[in-house]
Amino acid sequence: MSRPGPGLTIAVYVLLCLVWGTTWAAIEVMLRGIPPFSGVAIRFFVAGVLLWAIARVRRIPLGKKPYERRLWWINAAFAFSVSYGAVYWAEQWVPSGLAAVLFATYPLFVGAIAHVALPDERVSAAEGVGMLVGFVGVATIFSADFALLGGTQVFVASIVMLISPIAAAIGTVYVKRWGAGIHPLSLTAVPMMMSGVAMGAIAVVLEREREFTFGAAPVLALLYLTVVGSAITFTLYYWLLEHLPAKRMALIAYLIPLIAIAIGTSRGEVLTPRMLTGSAIVIGGVALAIHFAGRARKKAAREAAQ
Repeated sequence: MSRPGPGLTIAVYVLLCLVWGTTWAAIEVMLRGIPPFSGVAIRFFVAGVLLWAIARVRRIPLGKKPYERRLWWINAAFAFSVSYGAVYWAEQWVPSGLAAVLFATYPLFVGAIAHVALPDERVSAAEGVGMLVGFVGVATIFSADFALLGGTQVFVASIVMLISPIAAAIGTVYVKRWGAGIHPLSLTAVPMMMSGVAMGAIAVVLEREREFTFGAAPVLALLYLTVVGSAITFTLYYWLLEHLPAKRMALIAYLIPLIAIAIGTSRGEVLTPRMLTGSAIVIGGVALAIHFAGRARKKAAREAAQ
């Protein structure tokens, strides 16, 4: 695949940030009528079928390259099922803006895992400082008075929410290490369908007594999450991941919370002063880590050119 130019890269980045910045509020709207695991199952199974149909029409071979089928299982488990299962379950209690901030730790987990798994993406001491600052922000958030947001249930749900960025980071690093040359539709279509089936089975067991309310707002939110928030964005994400370092791709998670918090507060969500402070520290830590990673890459490029 040819490397995308700077203009196209920026355009895709902006699109991903805008869409994924709005999906947190869309999930909360969907949860008003559709239980969490059922929502994950429907979202990814339908999105996977749409992408699989596109792959068939374009005659893109699926499952032919080394590691490809293994990556299907990895993505289905970590990038979609575990990651989004945790998000949807947690957002029953956690405000969408706070959920997005907790997921903003994703680049920090990517950096930590990539340091071990990707020889070309070692974390420098300066990047480590940024990562440490980010985790201090998380600690600040969890030191806040959760009673103002709903008490113990919100606190527990926020802890569960942290499972999501860890799982997503594992999936990203796996794809970066073994996914070279694999078409983005293969990394999305089949794993999404697999995730849809798995989460559907979980929903049958755990949500058989839950009430479904297929009102206009939850259904439209689910449709948006399925087509725009999944089928389109994940295909673009894995397309860019083929060409850019995993840590640079993680920059997306630095910008998404800013959009999510703005939307959440406009919808009346409450964040305590300590949570806002912690959120700012998290975002600042991610920004520092990414800044120092960029400086390290430029230095390495200059040394290689000499």
